[in-house]
Amino acid sequence: MSLLLVTAATAVAAATASAAAYAGPMWTDSSWRVHDVPSTRNAADVRAEFDQFKKGPNPWGSSYNPLANFRSTKTSAQLQAEYIANRDSVSALNGEDSGSAWLASRPATSASRFAGQPTNAQ
Repeated sequence: MSLLLVTAATAVAAATASAAAYAGPMWTDSSWRVHDVPSTRNAADVRAEFDQFKKGPNPWGSSYNPLANFRSTKTSAQLQAEYIANRDSVSALNGEDSGSAWLASRPATSASRFAGQPTNAQ
């Protein structure tokens, strides 16, 4: 019975402490205002950019089709040949191990670049 009372008392104390911690306003510095951030552009530039955007197609419109005027530079036969040539590598990279075994079996190239490696290290 005493363990139950201790547990209940602990829960009540934790709830009281957490409620007190979040009782105040999120921003305690009342001097912070959105208009305190200086703008890097003037209103005329912003209006001109908006007017230019309105002259173009509406990307949120139901009739918007960015591929309407797209023309491929490759023939159907070229695309089929490219697909067949890369079919095994795509299948391996989409496998259960995400291509780890296939990549490990290939020889490493000297042109490998990894994230965080600078191209012009000093």
